[in-house]
Formats: sequence, structure tokens, C-alpha cells
Amino acid sequence: MDDSSNAPKFHMDRSQYGEGLQQWFEDAHPHHTNVSISDIDIPVATGFSNETVFFEISSDTDDGAHNGRYVARIEPEDGGMFPVQTPDCETSVALQQRVMTTVQQNSDVPIPTLGKLITKPYLGLPFFVMVHVDGKIPSDRPRYTEEGFVVDEATEQQRTQMVQTGLEAMAGIHQIDWETADLHWLNPCDGTPTQIEQIQIYRRYVEKELAGRDHPVMDHALDWLDANNPHDDRIGLSWGDARLGNIIWEDYTPAAVVDWEACALSPTEADLGWWLMFDRMSFDDVGVERLPGYPTREEQATYYETVSGREVRDPHYWEVFAVMRFCAIFIRLGDRLTNVGLFPPESNPAVGNMVTQSLATLLEIENPTPSLI
Repeated sequence: MDDSSNAPKFHMDRSQYGEGLQQWFEDAHPHHTNVSISDIDIPVATGFSNETVFFEISSDTDDGAHNGRYVARIEPEDGGMFPVQTPDCETSVALQQRVMTTVQQNSDVPIPTLGKLITKPYLGLPFFVMVHVDGKIPSDRPRYTEEGFVVDEATEQQRTQMVQTGLEAMAGIHQIDWETADLHWLNPCDGTPTQIEQIQIYRRYVEKELAGRDHPVMDHALDWLDANNPHDDRIGLSWGDARLGNIIWEDYTPAAVVDWEACALSPTEADLGWWLMFDRMSFDDVGVERLPGYPTREEQATYYETVSGREVRDPHYWEVFAVMRFCAIFIRLGDRLTNVGLFPPESNPAVGNMVTQSLATLLEIENPTPSLI
């Protein structure tokens, strides 16, 4: 998320990470000896969501030396950013590990090789470990449409390929039959999952996070979403945070799809709405001209139809739903930014921020709480 890229991390004591990771590995792999953890790297932008830790492991086995690079995803101390779908989703890293395993077993969508959820207090909080995947990741700050490899290195054909293969990966997720894949634990409804329930989940989340504060744009958006619900019955696994920046790229095709903390069972066009929202925020909202070879929003929607076999019916509705969701989690993010002293409380970044303005603009309404940050 944009405003978190220069922020401090929330799990402040990391002095035992090396020791904890070594103890975990030795317990999990008793046939390895001379275990050493090195090159621990914690990216600056982590901590507002799950913390991500990169590290190297070297050891000896009967078959010779072992060397590898790994990634740990650690539960944030005060919980995940997105609303909890079901009681089985209370622990964000447990949700991610479980759904990534399901995707790996039920599709050709590339997922990092990952291990089991670790709940023993090696790092003080639950975590899981993945094998590191080499590749490039589009940046949020600076925005990948302004500088970086997508701008400076990619050809027109490679930009087209990148967007299209990303949409193919998203369509692959949507081909998973959630019932056959036994995703009932992710279903918040007694029967078939519905968009009505997703709106209610966000209403409850917003009410809790606002704690009595006014948010007129959000109120309007939730009512609008209820009133305009298309009652789409094409329910499936929604990735939840579908965007180029949540894919690791190798030769401009997906090497791994990551960041599953926002997944849900819902109409799958919700993912296209989130994808198109980030396209708008990466070009229109920052005043950047569309890059040569980069498909238009309309072309992306048409390509998704082709590769998914699913008609795009209500892209505006699903983009409003996406921006509402983004605006909702900004309430928690804004409060975290205030609590760590990055912004004064009177600036009210939980309500007055650029996502609230984007939501008001999309709904063509006035925004009485402009951003002060």
C-alpha cells in the first residue's frame, strides 16, 4: 500500500529472528547438521500487513551441502488488514497458507513451494515459510508505471504479454470449483456464498474500525453497493488483491502469485474490479500516460472474458466494490500511521485520504473529508 512504504514495522523486536528460524529449521529437519541462518532481510514496506522476512539457510546432510533462500510470512501483532471472513480465517497467515495450498493442488496457477503453518513460538507469532522465487515485482512506490523495469526495460510486446498473462493467472484461480476444492471453511454463509454477505462483512468491519467516527463517503458507497447489487451467482475463489504487484515475474510471465490475505468466496468479477482499480490508480489517478503496448482497461476486460470464459457484466459495480474495500482497510491503516506518529491525529488519515477521494470520484459524489496528508 502506498502510504506504508516508508513506515516503521510493527513487530519491533527482531533480535531473535535468526535464532528462532534456526531452531525451527533444526526441529523440522533433524537430519540436517551445521545449520546456519544468514542474510536476513526485512523489506522496509512490510509490517502494516503480514511481515515478510527473507533469509538464507545453509546446512549439511548425508547427501551433501544444502543451501537455499527462503521467505517467511509472519502474522502481524494486531491482526491482518482485511476483515475476517470466517472463524477459520482469524489468523491471517493460516488463511494464506491454507488457500495457497488449495490453489497449488487445484490449478496450474504458479504458487511458491511452501511449508506448513508454524504456531510454536519460534518468532513469537504464527508464520509459514516459502521457497524464495526469483523474479521482478512491480513497485508501488515509486509507481511501476512511472519508473522501474516496466517503464525502462519492457518492450511494447512484453508489456502486453505481462498484463495478459497476469489476467490468465487470475482466470485460472477463478476456474477452481470452490466446493470440489473443499473451501467450505472460507464460506461465511450457511448456504451458497453471496455478495450480500460480503457487503455485510465490510459494514461490520467499517463500523468497528471507525469506532463512532463519521465517514460519509463510505456510508454512501455501502448503500450504493446494496442498492445496485447485480446478484451475480458466478461464485468462486476471489484472490482478493489481484494486481501486477502481487505477482513475481520472470520474462514477463508469472513465476508466482502471492499475497492471499484478502481472499474470499464471492462473485469472481470482484477480482477484475480490483485489477481495474489498480490500473486506474496507476495511470489516471497519478496523471501518467498509458505506456505503449499496455492494454487499455477495455482491452483488459475483453481479454479476461476470452481466457476465463466468463462474460464481464458489471465492471463499474465491481470497481466501486474494490475501491470501497480499499477505502475500508485504509481506516485501519490510517490509524496505524497515526499511532506510530507518522501523522498527527487531527489529519485523520483513516478517513481523509486519497482512496476516499477516489471512491467519491467514482461514485460522482462530494467528498466532505478531503485528504490532509
